[in-house]
Amino acid sequence: MSDRLPVFPMSTVLFPGLVLPLHIFEERYRALVRELAARPAEPPSEFGVVTLRRGTEVPPETGDGPDPAPAPVNAGDLYDVGCTAELRHVTELPDGRFDIMTVGRRRFRILDVEQGSEPYLTANVEWLPDKDTPDPLAELLKPRVLAAFQQYLELLRPNADIIDQVPDDATVLSHLVAATAQLTLDERHLLLSAPDTATRLRAELRILSREAGLLARVRAVPVPLSDLARPASPN
Repeated sequence: MSDRLPVFPMSTVLFPGLVLPLHIFEERYRALVRELAARPAEPPSEFGVVTLRRGTEVPPETGDGPDPAPAPVNAGDLYDVGCTAELRHVTELPDGRFDIMTVGRRRFRILDVEQGSEPYLTANVEWLPDKDTPDPLAELLKPRVLAAFQQYLELLRPNADIIDQVPDDATVLSHLVAATAQLTLDERHLLLSAPDTATRLRAELRILSREAGLLARVRAVPVPLSDLARPASPN
């Protein structure tokens, strides 16, 4: 059984538990924020954040008359797994724009996208929950990934303060590593779409070992050229 969800295509990957602040200026997403803010407190109001494979779905904010219409988005333009953003705080600005604070909540896979009567894009999705029961393999991998992550951070930011509060939960740790490490969009999406925590931790262990080796040799942050060419989302 699938659910229909409003979706916000962006040039970033959101993970469960991670904070995502957004500045909302496009009218269709203003309408979405107004709808979500008007709902009862329970269940939590949320929308889907999905990652664009190329380009940007949101046109630049010009400030000079009407903003240009965005190009239509098809399912092929999007990565197939996303994460919902739970609306936590809304600040409406005098001109009708919004500053909102959201937190990643739950993963989903897109079945199809559609432009219905709403001004924003929607998708039919299936939910991809992580296992609720403890996974012995994930618990075995957790300290190894944590050690590799700390080594990576020390190489990435010498003399900087390293995180001192480490998540006890293996799933939370796996999402923190995926969101914090300097990765390509393809790598982030691979980690987001992992079927379980142990699979994600295994992939992170390989990625962190690779990146730490590169940093140790060149003492520089490897930034893929494709990432340098990708515009940041204005929202």
